[in-house]
Amino acid sequence: MRYTVIESRIAQNALAYYWRTAADRQAVADASNEIDRLLKSMPDQCGVPFMGLRRLTVPPLEVLYQVLPDDCMVRIWSYRLVT
Repeated sequence: MRYTVIESRIAQNALAYYWRTAADRQAVADASNEIDRLLKSMPDQCGVPFMGLRRLTVPPLEVLYQVLPDDCMVRIWSYRLVT
């Protein structure tokens, strides 16, 4: 099943900030693309449960997201940088 990935405004702003200020912008872009690919195809199988959501780490990024199976959607609530 294919999922549609959407991002909260806060998540969009955080990702844009991390990309603009990154020493390695390509690493941030690559991680974002990989997160998107994983969440579109198997959001309930990647990541780990975390406080009612799921957490997925693809260095240098980590996302908190929610799977909405009835709507075939994934909502990304936040991004953060990890080392």
